[in-house]
Amino acid sequence: MFRRKTAEAAEANPAPEAAEAAPETEPTPKRPKGYTPSKRDLGVVTPKRPSPRVRRPGVTPAPVARKEMTKEERRALREERRKRRQEITEGIRRGDPKYLGPRDRGPERALVRDIVDTRRTVGTWFFGGALIVLLGSSAAMPPQVRLAANILWALLAFAVIADSVLICRKVRRLIRKRFPDTSERLGSLYFYAVMRGITFRRLRIPMPRKSFGEPV
Repeated sequence: MFRRKTAEAAEANPAPEAAEAAPETEPTPKRPKGYTPSKRDLGVVTPKRPSPRVRRPGVTPAPVARKEMTKEERRALREERRKRRQEITEGIRRGDPKYLGPRDRGPERALVRDIVDTRRTVGTWFFGGALIVLLGSSAAMPPQVRLAANILWALLAFAVIADSVLICRKVRRLIRKRFPDTSERLGSLYFYAVMRGITFRRLRIPMPRKSFGEPV
């Protein structure tokens, strides 16, 4: 009897703790194994990407397309590129290491150029002699002219080979003396010296920095 009255009183006057209880929340749905919550579930707001037109402090602005430039800007760009190309060309002609490519770069190759430029090579006359031989050995020429052209060709070839051998010997001797620990292959340096030796002096790039007979 007393238990029934107590239960009825409890139902009529609920405890404050029960009255202030938090409302029931929805049950969290089950997630599959390996599920990664999205930024929206975590309450993270993705920042907006800044416009490429807006220049932020300390950041280099994006290059402007050529079609969006004015005529003055395009003219200034062409002039700047022309000056840059001229500067590079002059640097290569002078032998400036900052502008040289892999073929001409390095102190070993600079020494090879000096060896070739300080002597008169037979190879500089090779192309001129080859043109004479080509004209003299044509079928329209008399037999005596064709014979002389063939002899001239043989002499010219022998002279170029002998001169190239002498240049290569000097290259090997000086390279081993001044650069004993070099990683450059001698065969590559020989080829570089021979090709420079058969090029006209005025057409050599980089330009010769030593005159004939000057010590290397």
